[in-house]
Amino acid sequence: MSLTNEALLLIQKMVKSAPLKAFSIFNSSTLQGFQHTHQSISYILHRLLSSNMPTHAQSLILQVLSGRLSSPFFTPSSLLHHLTQPHLSSNPLCSHLFETIINAHVQSLLPEQALYFLKQMVDQGLVPRSNTFNNLLGFLVKSKDFGKAWWVFNEFKGRVDLDVYSFGIMIKSCCEAGDLDRGFELLVQLEEMGLSPNVVIYSTLIDGCCKNGDLERAKKMFGKMEELGLVANQYTYTSLIDGLFKKGHKKDGFELYDKMKSNGVVPNVCSYNCLINECCNDGKMSRALELFDEMRERGVACNVVAYNTVICGLCREIRMWEAEKFFNQMIREGISPNTVTFNTLIDGFCNLGKLDKALSLFDQLKSNGQSPSLVTYNVLIQGFARAQNSAGVADLVREMNDRGVSPSKVTYTILINALVRSGDMERAFQIFFSMEKAGMVPDTHTYGVLIHGLCMKGDMKEASKLFKSMSDTHLEPNDVIYNMMIHGYCKEGSSYRALRLLKEMRKNRMIPNMASYSSTIGVLCNDGKWEEAEFLLKEMIESNLRPSVSLYNILSKAKGNSTGEVMNV
Repeated sequence: MSLTNEALLLIQKMVKSAPLKAFSIFNSSTLQGFQHTHQSISYILHRLLSSNMPTHAQSLILQVLSGRLSSPFFTPSSLLHHLTQPHLSSNPLCSHLFETIINAHVQSLLPEQALYFLKQMVDQGLVPRSNTFNNLLGFLVKSKDFGKAWWVFNEFKGRVDLDVYSFGIMIKSCCEAGDLDRGFELLVQLEEMGLSPNVVIYSTLIDGCCKNGDLERAKKMFGKMEELGLVANQYTYTSLIDGLFKKGHKKDGFELYDKMKSNGVVPNVCSYNCLINECCNDGKMSRALELFDEMRERGVACNVVAYNTVICGLCREIRMWEAEKFFNQMIREGISPNTVTFNTLIDGFCNLGKLDKALSLFDQLKSNGQSPSLVTYNVLIQGFARAQNSAGVADLVREMNDRGVSPSKVTYTILINALVRSGDMERAFQIFFSMEKAGMVPDTHTYGVLIHGLCMKGDMKEASKLFKSMSDTHLEPNDVIYNMMIHGYCKEGSSYRALRLLKEMRKNRMIPNMASYSSTIGVLCNDGKWEEAEFLLKEMIESNLRPSVSLYNILSKAKGNSTGEVMNV
């Protein structure tokens, strides 16, 4: 008996069965090693689609695409070519078959092939339903392939049935790409087509405006929603509240939150996270904790972000034991702490000097099956370096290397800073050079740490060389570095160099600090240059810095000495 006859017998068996039973027979034959033909697969697909079972039909196409369903009688390409022949387009099920193939390719992360079959479908005069088109369009946007999404949208705009959701997908892509004007143009096109924008469209645009810093436009859209009688949802309110907070409009943000509740819109976990985060950043921990309690009382399910936000706020205020209570509470509630949770607590205990506690959390992180991140190691190395525990630092660096975690600029700078603080400038520079050898360009902070160490040692010659070398790596010294250098020159009594850097600072639109002005005025007075010192004193006052009484006395004394010398002559 030929294989084709076997296929015909299988088809006859399936014809006599109900659709689900037929599909079961088909799957059983596959498991038993039956080698299918174009005909057997074509039959079961049409049977499933005619019985309104598109999910089952799609699962079959997915098996073909993944190679789980194969046969010497066809390849995935030849089978799909057979199924989508132009002469079959008169079959009423042909549109559904095309859509099944397109959706299966999207699900298999094969957008180019999905696009090929979409084009073939349209060229055969078949019109895909909007949800099939939107499925492909949405995948492209989620993949951040905005260029291809726009091409697909414009290419098929007049050839497929677009709906509000189609426009919503493209408006979302505009907002994510920061092209708000294009998003608003789409809103106009949508309305010109006689479609009514829904809450999702408005919420997407409001969120896009807020994320791109256009708060005024977001507020106008929110007002327009109210005019049209569209009820803002949790997402709409949260987006605008967040936008108000980011622009510093705290009062307006909390007023909108009150309005949200008075309009009967229940805040979700994202709403609460946004509000709690703002309170924590503003140092209003009691209000943050009230909101956290309110969220729990309302039955809103907390997530790891909500706990992390509160724990971070408490750690920032060095309320470590309260932070630990929240940590234990989240575990009791079945919420798994993530690396951010552990890093925040480890950093907090390191800042408190409780290194044993920090290490205990570090071990707990690892015993939970999580891998310490670069941030974890940096935080611990910083803590041990601050405690001048060089053995602990060495152990952590060793473990970090063993785990294959590469050090960053931050890691190198922490190590350099630790050596500078211990007075070992030679080893500090060795780390600095090994950092450059590793292909990392030191930043302003790294240079600042080394310059500070040299200035403290009184080695202004080397400090000056390092200061000048910053321009070789296209780095500009910041005000902290300038002030360090000025202080160093004043310590060695070099009024000329200190004054030159102070003028350079002003030229670069930086304001020297009180110490830089006072020290430079002091050394100028010591050198008898009271006129230049007096000019600096005036400049200092103009910069809203208040000179001390002793500084006036130093200048007065220098002027008196200078006058006395002239009279003696």
